[in-house]
Amino acid sequence: MSAVRKTFMSALSAIVLAGGLAVGAAGTASAATCPSSASPKINGAKASWTLRCSGGSLLVSGWLEDTRMDGKCALVRAVGRNGVPHTKRACGSGVREQFDFTLAKTNEAEVHLSLS
Repeated sequence: MSAVRKTFMSALSAIVLAGGLAVGAAGTASAATCPSSASPKINGAKASWTLRCSGGSLLVSGWLEDTRMDGKCALVRAVGRNGVPHTKRACGSGVREQFDFTLAKTNEAEVHLSLS
């Protein structure tokens, strides 16, 4: 294999690896309508939530937990069709927080677990 080809392949491998790590650290998201539920887990955080509709609003309730001593916090973010974000953080390894969000005038939201 020529030196140019080896250099190109090494650079390409580094780009693919870096892209995979960036996606892995970003967290998990799910656009969902009610009723539904999810229990995502990423390196450093885990959560569980349910979506249900009531009176024209979407209710998102659940918990999130910081699972690693890394100085980062677990973060759940829910955004409905109106674009207004609702967030909850859990900071400190083993810390679990409950959340209840009401998203008015929608039956769909994107709910996202990440680290911050």
